[in-house]
Amino acid sequence: MSKKFFVAWVVLFVSWFLGSFVVHGVLLRSDYMQLTNLFRTEGDQQKYFPLMILAHMILSGALVWIYTRGAEAKPWMIQGIRFGIAVALLTVVPSYMIYFVVQPMPGDVVIKQILCDGVLMVMLGLIVAWMYRDAATPLLAG
Repeated sequence: MSKKFFVAWVVLFVSWFLGSFVVHGVLLRSDYMQLTNLFRTEGDQQKYFPLMILAHMILSGALVWIYTRGAEAKPWMIQGIRFGIAVALLTVVPSYMIYFVVQPMPGDVVIKQILCDGVLMVMLGLIVAWMYRDAATPLLAG
């Protein structure tokens, strides 16, 4: 594992953590506030916050690792978008669908979660692809 890998890991961790805050702490907050019976109280959540940090650390490292194993000598932007969509289809979409089956979450909230986290995943794919862009061909203009 190179210095570049660890730098990408940290950048992705910060990006993912901030992106998740924007999605779940800002964009979906009003939806979640109407469903307080489905979630821990904010005080209770704070007790488990270190696990949230650990989860994002694991996710970020794994995402960089997987990307570095599959990067091709193709334009980085296309690879980043493709990678983000693939990861979203592997994680975001089925996870929220499964949660919907076992937790009484309103369907419109699930759709918002899938769309927002799906967009975030594509953005994360673009970030990691950009960080490893020297392994790919330059993005062609026009």
